[in-house]
Amino acid sequence: MKKNSQVLRWKLIFPLLLLFNTAFSQDVYKFTEGLLLKNVHKYGREALYTDLLAYQLFTNTLKPPTADAVFGTNSSGEEMKWLKVSVDTAGRFRTRSFNGGYIYLTYNSDQEKTTLLNIKGNSAVFVNGVLHAGDPYSSGWMYVPVNLKKGLNEFYVRGQNLTASLIFSNKPILLNTEDATLPSIVNGDNNNGLKGAVVVINSTQKELTNYSLKSNLEGKEMISVLAPIPAMSTRKVIFQFNGEAVSGKSKVDCKLYLINGNKTIDENKVIVEIADPSSEKYMNTFVSSIDGSLQYYAVAPKTEANQPGSALFFSVHGAGVEAIGQARAYQSKDWGNLVAPTNRRPRGFNWEDWGRLDALEVLQLAKDKFKPNPQRIYLTGHSMGGHGTWFLGATYPDNWAGIAPCAGYPTLKGYGSADGLIPDSSSSAIGNILLSASNQSDVFKLKNNYKSFGVYILHGDADRTVSVNYARSMKKTLAEFHQDFSYYEYPNGSHWYGNESVDWNPLFEYFKWHNKPVDTAVNTLDFTTASPGISASYYWATIHQQTIPLQYSRIQFKRDKNAGRITGSTQNVRLLKISLKDFSAGKSIAITLDSLNEVNYITKTATDEIYLQKESNSWQIATAVNLSEKGPHRYGTFKDGFNKKMVFVYSTVGTKEENDWSVNKARFDAETWYYRGNGAVDIIADKVYSLPTYKDRNVVIYGNENTNSAWKLLLKDCPVQVSRNTVKVGGNTLTGDDLAAYFVWPIKNTESNTVSVIAGSGLKGMNAALANQYFAGGSGFPDYMVYRLAMLKSGIDEVKVAGYFDYNWKIK
Repeated sequence: MKKNSQVLRWKLIFPLLLLFNTAFSQDVYKFTEGLLLKNVHKYGREALYTDLLAYQLFTNTLKPPTADAVFGTNSSGEEMKWLKVSVDTAGRFRTRSFNGGYIYLTYNSDQEKTTLLNIKGNSAVFVNGVLHAGDPYSSGWMYVPVNLKKGLNEFYVRGQNLTASLIFSNKPILLNTEDATLPSIVNGDNNNGLKGAVVVINSTQKELTNYSLKSNLEGKEMISVLAPIPAMSTRKVIFQFNGEAVSGKSKVDCKLYLINGNKTIDENKVIVEIADPSSEKYMNTFVSSIDGSLQYYAVAPKTEANQPGSALFFSVHGAGVEAIGQARAYQSKDWGNLVAPTNRRPRGFNWEDWGRLDALEVLQLAKDKFKPNPQRIYLTGHSMGGHGTWFLGATYPDNWAGIAPCAGYPTLKGYGSADGLIPDSSSSAIGNILLSASNQSDVFKLKNNYKSFGVYILHGDADRTVSVNYARSMKKTLAEFHQDFSYYEYPNGSHWYGNESVDWNPLFEYFKWHNKPVDTAVNTLDFTTASPGISASYYWATIHQQTIPLQYSRIQFKRDKNAGRITGSTQNVRLLKISLKDFSAGKSIAITLDSLNEVNYITKTATDEIYLQKESNSWQIATAVNLSEKGPHRYGTFKDGFNKKMVFVYSTVGTKEENDWSVNKARFDAETWYYRGNGAVDIIADKVYSLPTYKDRNVVIYGNENTNSAWKLLLKDCPVQVSRNTVKVGGNTLTGDDLAAYFVWPIKNTESNTVSVIAGSGLKGMNAALANQYFAGGSGFPDYMVYRLAMLKSGIDEVKVAGYFDYNWKIK
């Protein structure tokens, strides 16, 4: 979205007036001078990354920067120098041609102390060697508690066009409401026990436990017990408030009090909107099953009271746009409700990964709330949401009666936005293994999934942000096979030419003409997926396991219910399930797939389902799927552990340096998860973790077998093992203290839980594993990968092992 139109939409979008804590303004040090090093790192939407400065830092070869000092040479043999840089009149470091750079800042402290670091415009920062998350979109509310030592303190800031300051407060524990997540008080709804979320900043060396938050709204008080807030961390915490006493207002103050025992530690307030659902858009909040944090979705209600069986329009927003702004761009319709999920943040995950999961959560909430006609659910979105429309439409094709991408790009392989492109291919075999974990993003490979619904493409022909050529390429692609799509280029239309950019009447008229067929009427299937762990089912067939993991799988089936026959072909399918609920009990069924042997089955009930397994070039009836094997319930990849209310488990039984790395890495991941995913996560020590206490929750574990006491509980049987100076992967053994590993493993005796492992064979290897671009939307990570610290300077040649477990979680 163009900057000027984006700013305008922000003013219309989010008038919650979240308040800045005045304690922050007591003593602020603003950085004004520094040293710039250009083109020294490359991070993006893939497992690979290079960072020459981090490599020198981790190998203790980084020299203290001075103006015009030579850092080293680049790949072309040219000298790389530290250059003086100063802020402009707005207090911002601005430089041209500043891709892949660092700014070096220093601060001399008269004593050891803690402070809050606030940088806008950076992707990360090393503070005295400890890595912390950044604020790449200059949101402004990212406050990172850091320890300053007496004397020189060094900051290597990764980013561009940034401001940086240190905030010294006399309050070590603060209640910050700048980044609140709040619902609307909706007239006529039950407003007792509404949920909001605000940030608690803990600048102490101790975890905050037994804290609570008291809300007071128009004299109605509620007290909420808070989750623990780790030492030197921030956490977004959930609180309840009672909006029953509100009447005749458009906004109301809700006072908040952070309490420990009988003592008030801090207080603040938020401003909550009141909405009339007959005429105004509003927000609902919910607790996400991804991590237990509070999220919201926005609603543009239909013009008259909702009636079950109305249509549902599901609208996904563009980069930098809030869900409530997306909803406010539409006039309410008389034939359906519009619901806009958040993607977890205005930029979030590009509607992939956890953005995709957020969309699925909100879609189910919308179905439960409005009870729409399942044959009249439509998907649309703008810009990044246009990509979300292409992606969610192709990934879950039996959800929609029609889709309408507006000003969208189809795949992150062609339009990368802030995190860059997903590479299309690699020159090495191991590189292609890594990239195959991103196959789900390539909708061109999933194009046949668009067959089952109508597609309306809307794009301005003068769009300079997302070129109209993306729309034209999809038009050309659909024209090869699709029987029902419509295409319109808005004359002289820029990226945003007013609300008609999304609220385009012909688009909704097109939706009116389209209904999704009832399941019983669908007798022909054509479905492709890159991973059953992301998308497995299409009407009455489900792909449970692939022959080659994360390569594209396709089924093309036809059924004749009267004759009792199912025929078709499969590609890259090992195990599938076919629902026979549309056949009557006692019906003889003949199934022939891939022109192989005929499988015969007689239905026992009207709800039978059958599993078919392909072995030795024949299809055979299989027993019910074994949940210990891979399947849609648990398929990998490495990123899978960051789900199902995961808990971060750091080490305490290693050396001091190893344990410090572990807790700092867990904190860095939690900071990034909060920033990118509006998330909150429990961070615990290994000695606290137990399987019964954290039942039904995923785990992310940091360290190795020697440093983390939870390792044997979770990873005893895993074919990937990491210990000091050794990494074993199946029958292969690698040695050295510089090996880093990412891998995933099922938690034993659970139906669907996994542990994601971030490990190193020594401090060098642990530091190599610090980067967390796995939070970049669409970035691909396989089930396991092992690489050396030298990858940071040499690239893919230092990736030693990467791949996928087979269907039985074994390495072939």
